[in-house]
Amino acid sequence: MSIQNEQVDMILLEYEEGLEKAVAHYESELQSIRAGRANPHILDKIKVDYYGTPTPLYQVSNITVVDARQIAITPWDQSLVKAIVKEIAASDIGINPADDGRIIRLNFPPLTEERRRELVKTTKKYCEDAKIACRNERRDALEKLKRMKKDSIITEDDLSGLEKDIQKSLDKTTAKIDAIIEEKEKEIMQI
Repeated sequence: MSIQNEQVDMILLEYEEGLEKAVAHYESELQSIRAGRANPHILDKIKVDYYGTPTPLYQVSNITVVDARQIAITPWDQSLVKAIVKEIAASDIGINPADDGRIIRLNFPPLTEERRRELVKTTKKYCEDAKIACRNERRDALEKLKRMKKDSIITEDDLSGLEKDIQKSLDKTTAKIDAIIEEKEKEIMQI
């Protein structure tokens, strides 16, 4: 294999990895959206001050789904109960925690039609952000290939073929993102 092929393969590999990271980030963002059912992933972004260090909630407590509309959080250190309640109340998940001094309970009320529509708008924003990230990956890969063409490392025909391959990968990834949002919207709008 020639050096030019190795360079091209490296660019294409970085491009594919960038697309995969964009989709993975998008899926993790969608997990944090509450769709009417109790989902422990909505707590993923919450951090609690644990001995002076902001620590993710799941690292200092046991989080269990009691039923379709309730999550129970049992801190391993009981002195964290008040701090956890405070952080959950200050977060944007829209649920007020209730605690009995040992266990914190989050009760998920059924979503209103208006709230469901707001959540769909949020998912569409995340979808567009993911597509923008993918287009940025495409732009970066194409710039690298055009530099290689300019430096006479690859030919015009090579560049043309690679551009088509890159666009096919982008189209496939965009279709995957669209399928993911369609599924999430169904989940949100389901009563």
